[in-house]
Formats: sequence, structure tokens, C-alpha cells
Amino acid sequence: MWAKLTADPSTRPFLQQPDFVSMMQDIQKNPSNLNLYMTDQRVMQALGALLNVKIQTRNPGEEMDIPGAQTTSDRKRPAEAEAAKEKEVTEPEPMEIPDEEREGRERKAQAQKEKEAGNAAYKKKDFDTAIEHYTRAIELDDEDISFLTNRAAVYLEMGKYEECVQDCDKAVERGRELRSDYKMVARALTRKGTALVKLAKNSKDFEPAIEAFQKALTEHRNPDTLKKLNDAEKAKKELEQQEYFDPKLADEEREKGNEYFKEQKYPEAVRHYTEALRRNPKDPKVYSNRAACYTKLTALPEALKDAEKCIELDPKFAKGYSRKAAVQFFMKEYDKAMETYQEGLKHDPRNQELLDGIRRCVEQINKASRGDLTPDELKERQAKGMQDPEIQNILTDPVMRQVLVDFQENPKAAQEHSKNPQVMSKIQKLVSAGIVQIK
Repeated sequence: MWAKLTADPSTRPFLQQPDFVSMMQDIQKNPSNLNLYMTDQRVMQALGALLNVKIQTRNPGEEMDIPGAQTTSDRKRPAEAEAAKEKEVTEPEPMEIPDEEREGRERKAQAQKEKEAGNAAYKKKDFDTAIEHYTRAIELDDEDISFLTNRAAVYLEMGKYEECVQDCDKAVERGRELRSDYKMVARALTRKGTALVKLAKNSKDFEPAIEAFQKALTEHRNPDTLKKLNDAEKAKKELEQQEYFDPKLADEEREKGNEYFKEQKYPEAVRHYTEALRRNPKDPKVYSNRAACYTKLTALPEALKDAEKCIELDPKFAKGYSRKAAVQFFMKEYDKAMETYQEGLKHDPRNQELLDGIRRCVEQINKASRGDLTPDELKERQAKGMQDPEIQNILTDPVMRQVLVDFQENPKAAQEHSKNPQVMSKIQKLVSAGIVQIK
């Protein structure tokens, strides 16, 4: 219906007239209401456009002019009928706009001018002037919530966060009454959340800001809003950690964990070490101790993670390297364990625990080289080695595949390969993994 009325030159101007649009919407919802508007020339002309007939307002008793149909007089006087058709007026008679409607249009136009003036002042950082213009725009037209959100943006820049929040709340409430664009409502909620984050730095309460951002995302999934939500949640978490931080209580919890560890009550020890880390998350010794507990409980991924965190916090702390290497040794990753022990010796060359660890790794690696592994041990080591990405890369390397062939079939080429340290290092990894056996 609307497409036909827009396409017809005689009815297109009517679509700019709110009362006409209202009448047509009413007829569209309830066609029986057409009788209520039969006296309106515009409605009759629109009906003619929709039915492809020309309906003109005439005196009672006159006939409708239907294109293609000929009356008796048409058949008798075709020339006169043609002349009459040429004289038909197709444009609608101008409608007089009610004073109230005209005033409403003028107020809206003036409100837009005030908004533009406010935008210009905002760009110049003349915030007081911008506030004045946006306020006048709001007074002139309360059906455009962008005036409120713009004024809220100025308040945000001025550091008047409570005023910003109030304008955002008004914009959201009014926007939902008017069923405004959901993006505009989301923008108001995001701006409110931004102001609440600023207020939270004093109140230390980030929850209202987080709630505002979450509501904004339900209206419109905007990446900028999502980032602001993540930042607010991170700030809340950091604040909670700061309030909970207490090195003295952390030391007490660590000592309790040590006592349970000595009694081999590892789950209880883990619980106290975890509480110690909540009180002081930067203590590498606690991570080292908890890694030892996890190793005893064979929770190897957790133990490895704690050992690596310990090294990250204090790269010179030898115990962190021994903890990590012990986990790797327990997982039968002897090459990796030896590398970790060697890394620790760079910081503490005389550390006996690290030196003993290297000796144990060498024994296991040589055991594979000598072929002293039982069939079950060999099978287990080969299966584990094949899961190692480094081993997989070596086996899929075309150069190394040729090297392995040369070691089997070409002794002279094998001697040349033996002089290459990188090649021999990769061969040693394959030997340690049980993939290659040297006889």
C-alpha cells in the first residue's frame, strides 16, 4: 500500500501529512473504518490510486470516472470525452496545516538548530555553552533523546558524573516510552556506565557500572561497550584483591600449609597455600610449595603451571626450576627436564638438587640409547614421543627423513651428518623418545 502511494505523484505529497498517514494506518488495521474517512478527498484519491481508478469528489448523483469504461456520452462524443480527460486535475488541493501542527514542526526544527549549535560548542570545548544549547533543544522537543545523551556527554567531560547519570536515565526512560532506536538507548546506558566507573573510583563500587554495561549490551552488542564492561570487571577484581591483600596473614597460611605438607596431608596443604596466594599473589615460594603438593597428588598440569609461575615471579629462584623439572621427569619428558635443570644451573651453578636432577635425566636418556628399555617401557616412551610436537616436526622434516635413511643405508653420508651439531641434537631427541635405536 505505502509503495503504491509513494509511487503515485498525486498521493505522494499526502505522506508528509501526519493526519493522512494516521487515517491510512487506521484503515490498514481495520478496513471497516474506511466509512469514517469517506468525506476526506485525500483518502478517496488514495483509494483510487490503490484500485487503479480515478475517484474525484463530485456532487451527489454524478458518476465515477473509471479509466477504460465509456459512458453513453463518451460513445457519442469521443472528442469531447478526450478533451475532458485532458482537463482533469490530478494534483490534490493544498491542505491547510493546523496551527498546532505547524507550531510543532517549527519547534522541532528550532530544536535541531540548537543541537547543532551545541555540537559546535562541544567540539570547541565550550562546555557551558553546549549545555545551554542542548537544554533549549530538550525544552523545545522532548521526543528526541539524542539531546539528552549529548548533554550527558558534556557533563561527562566536565566531570559532573551524577548529572551525566541523571540525563542518561531520563534518555533511557523516555526512549523506551517512544520506542526509540535501540542503539540510542544502548548509547545512553553505555554513557551511564562510563560515568559510574568514574564515580566508583571513590565509592569503590563497580557493580552499578557493570550492570549498566550489561544492560547496554542487551540492547545492542557494541564492541566498545563490551571492552568497557571487561575493564570494569577487571577493575573490580583488582580492587577486591587489594582489599584482601595481607602479607602477614599470607605468611601464616603458608606456614600452616608447610605443617600439613610435612604430615603428608597434601589436600589440606593445597588449601592453605591457595589462601596464602589470595592474600599475597606475588610470593614465588608459595607457588613452589603448592607445585610440590600437586606433584605428590599427581596433579601434574597444575604442578607445572605453579612451577612456571614461580619462575616468572623470580627467575633466579632455583627451587622453581627443580619443581618444574621434577614434573617433567615424572612425565618421562627427560630431555625437557634436563633443559630445565640446566636453565636453573645458570642462576645457581652449585645447586646440588639441580645437579642430581641432571644426573638422573642422563641415566634415563642413556638407558634408551643403550637399548636397555623393556618392550613395555619402549612402547610407552614411543607413544609419548609421538605426541610431542617437536618430535613430530623432526619426523616430518624432509631433510631429517633423508638423514635417517642415510644412517641406515649410507655410512659415508652418515659420518658427514654426525659432524652437524643440530642434526645430532635432533637424532638424540629421537633416541631419547625411543623412536630411533642406535646399535
